[in-house]
Amino acid sequence: MARTESDLSRKRRARKMARLLEETHPDAHCELDFENAFQLLIATVLSAQTTDVRVNLTTPTLFAKYPTPEDLAAANPEDVEQILKPTGFFRAKTKSAMGLSAAIRDRFGGEVPRTLAEMVTLPGVGRKTANVVLGNAFDVPGITVDTHFQRLVRRWEWTADSDPVKIEHAVGALIEKREWTMLSHRVIFHGRRVCHARKPACGACTLTKLCPAYGTGPTEAAAAAKLLKGPRARDLAAVAGVDPELVPAKAVTEPEAP
Repeated sequence: MARTESDLSRKRRARKMARLLEETHPDAHCELDFENAFQLLIATVLSAQTTDVRVNLTTPTLFAKYPTPEDLAAANPEDVEQILKPTGFFRAKTKSAMGLSAAIRDRFGGEVPRTLAEMVTLPGVGRKTANVVLGNAFDVPGITVDTHFQRLVRRWEWTADSDPVKIEHAVGALIEKREWTMLSHRVIFHGRRVCHARKPACGACTLTKLCPAYGTGPTEAAAAAKLLKGPRARDLAAVAGVDPELVPAKAVTEPEAP
């Protein structure tokens, strides 16, 4: 499709797909639990190479003991490591969490900075993490290019770029800025629940008519429905015109991959 598709046609197709994603995933949201920007920043850093569910099980203990950047910056690293151990890579995550807390304390008066340029100066914070915090804590539109987002927008031929920053800019040129944060959530939801890396549920997807990669996964409804995941798996089948009863019960409760 992309070989003969004009820039204008690509933009129109992308916006149609974005509208379908809005209808498909009305429940899309940030799945990390947080009460303020600092908590979301820490939780996002901890979410690398693990699930949001695991992070949400870990952060209540962390934030109860270290509620502010000042508290976490002054913590005993070994104590923090013990709390973060279930999230994996806990030594590196401890170093990042304490380092960015110290930077917030020392350079930003204890307040999480509100610009991308400032936020990416914090230890362990890249554009992806910064855009999560900006979009969900400060209502500043941002595109979060995680592994799901990158896979899907390339699969959809919205862009051929593989560099996350280039992907961010390419998608930003297709979709209206006010939609960036929610688009990120919807694409990530779709990647976790429908458009899987190895075997997407093509036959139970709402984007089939607009997707150049249709047929990458099974197109037959029964086979595709078995691949749907998440608490709304049967709703996802129904909205795609597939019998919800074809979705196995375990798909609704099975833990999702990072």
